[in-house]
Amino acid sequence: MAQSFLPKLFEHPYDIDTKYSKSVAYFSMEYAIDNSFKIYSGGLGYLSGSHMRSAHDLRQNLVGIGILWSYGYYNQIRAEDGTMATQFIRKNYPFLEDHNIKFLIHVCGAPVWVKAYFLRPETFGTAPMFFLSTDIEENDEQSRNISRRLYDSNDSTRLAQYVLLGKGGARLFDELGIEPEIYHLNEAHGLAAAFHMLAKTGSVEEVRKRFVFTTHTPEEAGNEKMDIHHMNTFSFFDGLSIEQVREATGFHEDVFNYTLAALRLSHKANGVSKLHGEVSREMWKNYEGICPIISITNAQNAKYWQDEELAEAYKRKDKAAFIRRKKALKKELFRIVGEQTGRVFDPNCLTIVWARRFAEYKRPALITQNPTCFERMLERTNQPVQFIWAGKPYPTDHRAIEIFNYLNELTAKYPRSAVLVGYEMGLSRYLKNGSDIWLNNPVVTREASGTSGMSAAMNGSVSISTNDGWICEFAKNEENCFVIPEAASSLSAEARDRSDRDNFYNILNEHVLPLYYGDNDKWMDVVFNAMHDIIPEFDSNRMADQYYTELYN
Repeated sequence: MAQSFLPKLFEHPYDIDTKYSKSVAYFSMEYAIDNSFKIYSGGLGYLSGSHMRSAHDLRQNLVGIGILWSYGYYNQIRAEDGTMATQFIRKNYPFLEDHNIKFLIHVCGAPVWVKAYFLRPETFGTAPMFFLSTDIEENDEQSRNISRRLYDSNDSTRLAQYVLLGKGGARLFDELGIEPEIYHLNEAHGLAAAFHMLAKTGSVEEVRKRFVFTTHTPEEAGNEKMDIHHMNTFSFFDGLSIEQVREATGFHEDVFNYTLAALRLSHKANGVSKLHGEVSREMWKNYEGICPIISITNAQNAKYWQDEELAEAYKRKDKAAFIRRKKALKKELFRIVGEQTGRVFDPNCLTIVWARRFAEYKRPALITQNPTCFERMLERTNQPVQFIWAGKPYPTDHRAIEIFNYLNELTAKYPRSAVLVGYEMGLSRYLKNGSDIWLNNPVVTREASGTSGMSAAMNGSVSISTNDGWICEFAKNEENCFVIPEAASSLSAEARDRSDRDNFYNILNEHVLPLYYGDNDKWMDVVFNAMHDIIPEFDSNRMADQYYTELYN
């Protein structure tokens, strides 16, 4: 067995499996580890949280680096008129250990104190993790603000956050007297770590040897860019000159593209599904100096997400026991629906859930855009349907908030529909456990992976999905899920939406409802097929193993 690379006080609480002995530092802006630890916003955090759990279970020599967000992302609540409102509350986490690790980094040319807090692996069953904060009394108000809100809407504050994650994380290792063999950037937010290493070693090749990169963005326009001089002002490049940065990254103009820089400063990168890997290779193929881009499909941690009683009933192929447990879980979900909305839902009724981050390309309101079909679905007396929406928009994404409020107002007319607030890990679990159908209808190729349907399938919730992201690798149409046929790429956005919307209603009316209500034995076959096919392929143990075998080694 190999030994932990961390100092004794923070070492892994297990003997390292020799397959995973290479020392790895994993950088992510957010981690969804537990509902009590509110330092995440959505899919990126759910991915990294599952990764940290699997790293622990597989006994990997990996440490997680993140930021301790004093106010988290935000608390999603309702205003007096029922519309969505944001609330920022300072959080307190007594389970984090303070070992008085403090050091200085430069942000915007000024010294800023950073404190590192330790999350012991035994607390939540994760790899060892450190969380950085500037919100301490040694700093002025502006510096303290850096680590207060995840994805701060102010561009300059967010840039300072990237400096904190990347340079602060790299400096932490200097402070601990260790040097990981691999730096894994989960998205390019921690890229300042590469410039810290470049400043320290003077070797671009040494940086490339040590860095790997996971990209999540399937469109070139969606990759964050910034003025290189502005970044230099914020000490992003750790004292390197603009000329040195240009030489290392190949940028000859003043626009700094985070993703492109990460692709040029890493020895290997990965897309987060097979389709996304293809899209990424196509997207960056005309750019010189980028590293190979492979595919490692995202996954979720079954040990954490799967209900034990549902899993046991599935293992015994006991359909009656599974249905009993599913109804009990639906009642738990419907208690929350009742508390939030005053609706009384029926556990015998087919329940569809759309739940994930609210963003326009994910099309949360797609099925409402045919008012006749939508109303018919929710007013059926024969084979009735219940529908629940949940999810958080970015707090300054006014279009997404507008859609959220539109749905909230619309559902007021239909007693079998509801929009829930407070979409975090706790509510996410209730929704995945208590739904019959998990609807996923992003514009095809715009969802790099998507993971919510994975943990839903682990709990017997069957996907109806456009053929995007991870679904392309999972789907056996009408056997383990239902795939919305792809609209022709030549169609206008309006015609594409109409095609996807009409196909959803065709699937619901012609396949799902007749099975669920008319042939429950065959419906349960679909449910069990999904549960069979989801594990181990979409369990994060496979993903964490694949990172070592294909990216780190």
